[in-house]
Amino acid sequence: MEITEGLFDNMVLQRNGASVSEAAIHGTCTSEGEVMARVWRRGRILRGFDSRKVGRARHGRFEGLLKGLPAGGPYDIELRIPGRNDGRGGEPVESVTVRNVLVGDVWVLGGQSNMQGVGLLSKRLKPVPQVRAFYMTDEWDVAEDPLHTLWCAKDPVHGGDTKVPRKPPPVPTGVGPGVSFGQEMFRLTGIPQGLIACAHGGTSMSQWDPALKDRDGHSLYGAMLRRVRRNGGRVAGVVWYQGCSDATPEAAPYYTDRMVNLIRSMRRDLGDRELPVAAVQIGRVVWRAASQEVWWNSIQDQQRRLAGRIRRFALVPAVDLPLEDTIHISAEGQHVLGKRLARAMLALLEGREKDARPIGVRRASVERDPVSGKANVVVEFDNVSGRLRCGGRPGGFSLSKGNKPASIVYRTDLEGRKAILRTVLPPHEISSYRVYYGQGHDPYCNVTDDAGRPVPVFGPLFFGRPRALSDYVRKLRTSPILPPENMETLRYPADMGALRLETREFAGDFCDRHLEIGPAGACLVYFACRFKCAEAMRLRIHLGYDGPVKMWVDGKEVLYDPAGTNPARPDDALIPVDAQAGEHEALVALDSNGGRAWGIYLRFERLDVPRRLLERWPPTYAMPEILS
Repeated sequence: MEITEGLFDNMVLQRNGASVSEAAIHGTCTSEGEVMARVWRRGRILRGFDSRKVGRARHGRFEGLLKGLPAGGPYDIELRIPGRNDGRGGEPVESVTVRNVLVGDVWVLGGQSNMQGVGLLSKRLKPVPQVRAFYMTDEWDVAEDPLHTLWCAKDPVHGGDTKVPRKPPPVPTGVGPGVSFGQEMFRLTGIPQGLIACAHGGTSMSQWDPALKDRDGHSLYGAMLRRVRRNGGRVAGVVWYQGCSDATPEAAPYYTDRMVNLIRSMRRDLGDRELPVAAVQIGRVVWRAASQEVWWNSIQDQQRRLAGRIRRFALVPAVDLPLEDTIHISAEGQHVLGKRLARAMLALLEGREKDARPIGVRRASVERDPVSGKANVVVEFDNVSGRLRCGGRPGGFSLSKGNKPASIVYRTDLEGRKAILRTVLPPHEISSYRVYYGQGHDPYCNVTDDAGRPVPVFGPLFFGRPRALSDYVRKLRTSPILPPENMETLRYPADMGALRLETREFAGDFCDRHLEIGPAGACLVYFACRFKCAEAMRLRIHLGYDGPVKMWVDGKEVLYDPAGTNPARPDDALIPVDAQAGEHEALVALDSNGGRAWGIYLRFERLDVPRRLLERWPPTYAMPEILS
C-alpha cells in the first residue's frame, strides 16, 4: 500500500466542526477488500480504533475516511487490507503505517516575498512540536523558518530542483510571519497547527489568477490547490500577504476585483463558502520612485476597504513594523505580525467580526478653531479598543491636494477616538484637500489603540460639504485606434457611424487603453457616454485625461485642452452643463500624445441638490443615469 493523498508522517489533519478528524485518504495497492485502521497514542491503541473499517480497496486503488480522532495527538496510524487469517495470528495482505500525526487546524500561507520571509534567520523562533509545516518538498515536519523552500519545490512554478535537499542554501534570511502565526494560534487555542507554504516572492495578482488552475503545479494557484488536495482538501483558512507587485499604474486599478475573485475562487475550489481569510495591508518601502507612491497608497487603501466587499475577511496593518531591507519586514517585525494575524484570525473563527476588523475610519470633517480661527480637520475612528495613543508626537497624518503631503498641519492631537489636525489655512481653503494616514512610500506611523492595534493606512479621505457625485463611468462606447488629426480644428463628427463605436466595460475607474494606444504611437481615440436625466439638472462633468482632449455635449463643444498630459487626474477639467430632462451624449476625443496617453476618467456631479438631501443616506435625489 502507498498513500498518495490525505495522510503522511508528521502531518496535521484538519479537524471538523466537532473538533475531530475527518480525513479523506487515497492511495494505491495490489489487493482488494476492506481497508481497516488501527491507531496508537502514546504507545496504546486508541479506544474504538483497534480495528476500524475506514474504506475499501479495488482495481489497484483504495480510498477511505479516517473520522473521529480527537484534536491533539500525536497518533501512529496503521492502514491495512486484511488477509484471510488477519486478527487470528495471521498477517494483512498489505499495510502501511504513518507516524506522529496531529489533528488540529491547517492554514494556507499565500502571497509574495514578505510571506515567503526575508527576516534574518539568526532571529527565528525556536520550533514548537505542535506547530508543523508542509514544506515545498511535499514533506511535513516541525515548522521552522524558512518555511518556503522554493529551491527544492515539487511544483515547477517555483523553479526548484527536486533533487536538492530541504536544508536551506547558505543565505542569512528566511523569516516570515507563518511560524509566529502558527505558534500564537497554538498558544491561544491549545490546538495543533499546520502550515501549508504556498507563497512566492515578487508575484502579482495576475500570476495568482485562479483561471490558471488547470496548469496545476505550473501556476501558483494550481500549485496551491494541488498541495491542499494532497493533504485532504480541507483547511481552516488562508493567511495572505501580497500587493507590492501590483502597486503600478497597470495593475492597481484591478486589485480589488482580483482579490475578490481570488477569495471567491478559493472558497469554491476548497469547498468552504465561509473560509476565513486574514490578510496583511502592505507596509513601507524605501528607495522607490516617487511617481509610484500614488499606486502604493492605492493598493493600501483598496486593501483597507476589502472587508466591505468580502465577508469573513480581516485586515492586519504592517506600516509600523521595522524593515530588514528596503521593502521586507524584519524578523522581529514578522514575529509581531504573525501574532496580529493570529488574533485577527481567531476573532473570525469565533464570529467576532468587529474584533477581526482593524481600526476603522468613520469620517473626516472641518471645524473652525475657536482660538486661531484656522481650520481643524477632525478624523473620527470606530472599532477602537479604548483610546487612540502613541509614543511621542503622533505621526502619519497628512493633508494633500495631489500626490504629495502639503506642509499645512502644524500639530496633531489625539482625543479619545479622534485625531485633530490643526492647520494654517482658513476653513474655506481646506475643502480641496484630502486626508491621508501613511501617505507615500515611507511614512512614520505610530498611532495605535489601547490594545496596541495600529491604525491602518488610508486615503485619500474626502471631507467637507457633502457632494452629489456619481461613480466613475466604466462602460463607454469607444472607437478603434484612428489616425491623428489637428485637435485645434477638430469638429464634432458629422457622421457618428464613421467612428465605429462599440460598447466596452473597463475593469477600473480609469478607462485605460494604453495597451492599444502605446504601440500605435500618434493616433486619436473617441469615448462616448450616453446619459439620461429624469429631470432638469445643473451638472458638473469631472473629466481626467492624459493627452490633448476635446469634449462635446449634445454636439456642442464644452472643452478643449491642447496641453493635456500624463498623468491623468480624475478632475483635470470641471465642465458645467445645464442638462434638460431626457437623453444626452458626451463625446470625448483624446489625442494619444505620441503614444503616451492611456485614457480618461469620467464622472458626474450634480450641483443643484439641497444640502438637506445631500446629508441623507441612502440618497433620495436623482442622478444622471448612464445608458449602455
